[in-house]
Amino acid sequence: MRWQRTGDSSDWPTEARAEWDGDPRLRKTEFPSGYPGAPVFSRRIADVLKNDLSIAGRFVPVLIDDDKTGEYFLYLVKEVVDCLDTRRSSKPRKADGQIKNAVFRADALPASLPAFRVPEYRRGVYWNGWAVDRLRDLIGDDLEARLVWSEDPNLTPHRNPMGL
Repeated sequence: MRWQRTGDSSDWPTEARAEWDGDPRLRKTEFPSGYPGAPVFSRRIADVLKNDLSIAGRFVPVLIDDDKTGEYFLYLVKEVVDCLDTRRSSKPRKADGQIKNAVFRADALPASLPAFRVPEYRRGVYWNGWAVDRLRDLIGDDLEARLVWSEDPNLTPHRNPMGL
């Protein structure tokens, strides 16, 4: 994940290699991501969302067990936006940089982008609400949406939005 740390586009991968973990007889999902910095989508979802998501990043094929069918795609979020309120947010964890409680500056939040990263936690991807709604419409119950932050005081962020 060097490209996430450096931000240098020359470090961006052109493909990602993976292997199936678990029972191969189980139903394949359209969002098999377990890591907050590497959203992976099925071909169907990537094709439907390509135009909406291209403003903030790009898709690269995921080669699973050296299969070159392009069944899944990794969404590389290139946009890093300085919008975190570092005084009100929790400190990044030393092990991975994860921010448990993120508070954003509303005036700097990139609401027009579907997803973005912040300099303090380049390895994590944050999604704007409209993009999450679009993903939920397409993916359904296979996608768990967790609120990270809101200006609305009636909404409570998830206690561990980036964790499992």
